[in-house]
Amino acid sequence: MKRWQGSKDLLFDAIEETTNLVERTHASVARRSFRPLTAIEPLAPWARTVQAVHDAIAAGSYAGVRAASHGVGKLLDAGSGLVASELLDPAAAAPSDAQASRARLIDNVEGAVNGFWGDYLSQQQNDLDLGMSLRHEGQVLPVERVALARAYPGASPKLAVFIHGLSSTEWSWRSSAERFHGDPDVTYGSLLQADLGYTPLYVRYNSGQHVSHNSRLLSALLAQLVAEYPVAVEEIALIGHSMGGLVARSAAHHGQSNNEPWVRYLRHIFCLGTPNLGAPLEQSVNLLTSVLGAVDLAGTQVPAQVLNTRSAGIKDLRFGYTLDEEWQGKDPDALLKNYRQDVPLVDGVGYYFVAATLTEDPAHPLGLLLGDLLVRPPSAAGQAAQPARRIPFHAGQTFNGLNHFHLTNHPDVYAVIRQCIELSEPATDDADCADVVSSTRGVVPADR
Repeated sequence: MKRWQGSKDLLFDAIEETTNLVERTHASVARRSFRPLTAIEPLAPWARTVQAVHDAIAAGSYAGVRAASHGVGKLLDAGSGLVASELLDPAAAAPSDAQASRARLIDNVEGAVNGFWGDYLSQQQNDLDLGMSLRHEGQVLPVERVALARAYPGASPKLAVFIHGLSSTEWSWRSSAERFHGDPDVTYGSLLQADLGYTPLYVRYNSGQHVSHNSRLLSALLAQLVAEYPVAVEEIALIGHSMGGLVARSAAHHGQSNNEPWVRYLRHIFCLGTPNLGAPLEQSVNLLTSVLGAVDLAGTQVPAQVLNTRSAGIKDLRFGYTLDEEWQGKDPDALLKNYRQDVPLVDGVGYYFVAATLTEDPAHPLGLLLGDLLVRPPSAAGQAAQPARRIPFHAGQTFNGLNHFHLTNHPDVYAVIRQCIELSEPATDDADCADVVSSTRGVVPADR
């Protein structure tokens, strides 16, 4: 029912915003059309009169569209009870593989909408806003002792918390499981549970919000989790894919800065395909919108304005922002302005990266240009051209011939995760997990 209400609200918000955009574009074209006529004195009075009539008619027409849209929305609100009774019909709730697949698809669509416009959903208090929560088998898992004990009857004191990337959900950690593992239920979480005794927990969040906002939510969630977990927590590993790696690093910094008790149990942070120094695709979109917006034509202004509606979370990926100070008071659409600050690592925690290139040959021009399709290896590894700007990961590895989405559930990547955990006791030692994983390819030792 919340999805129905949220989808309806978003649809009519889109209609209104589109109407506003068309009205602004129409007005801009009209002003340019009438301007030459109003500059000719004999025609000026007539031109101004015609323009006033035109503007009045146009304003009335657009107001009519908005009024009609609001009216239809009210009618749908009135009929929502009937819709709810159909959607919540118990006879239609029998479990099946088909329904499970459909539910997962709907979850993924909702995650994508949050990724692209999540900050707007939050501002409008739209019911599609995912916020942040733990999920168990696709359902919200209350962070309460009884609920956690029921969901994890064999709860381990070692927790592996998985944080998905932009426009995703926790289902992304099951990606290609059948292909890579021969079992649709195998994930890094299930493997860590079987091999090293970790209890896997999965976060779902609104990835369209600022990374720094989500990091505060994650820190609060982890604090509550440690307090309510059915057994005493001894160890926490944060495993983030893409944007999730930024959220993990930011949450650790936030937790340490605010003396959150959960940080004392934090031992490992994995950044898998994370744009730690920025994502080239977002940088390219920023360049494109700046060029289009600089040209005073409807054909360029309109696409620039539409593209600039992308979420704050997406714009944070431009340079890998993790702090409020990097975006507060700044123009989010300024041309390639980089305000990224260096965030110190938390003492006693092992930080690891995994990067990839599409091509088997790491020197191939396509691999150098696109990296894993969305993130280049130097960004994932935190290896900036300036040594002072580098992120000092304790260890890491670059794979050749894998794409960005393979990193969520690939056996070779799992081998690195496992070896890094096994070889980093204590977490601050200098063992390089990449040096001992024989099944992996394209080793790149991390700078220390």
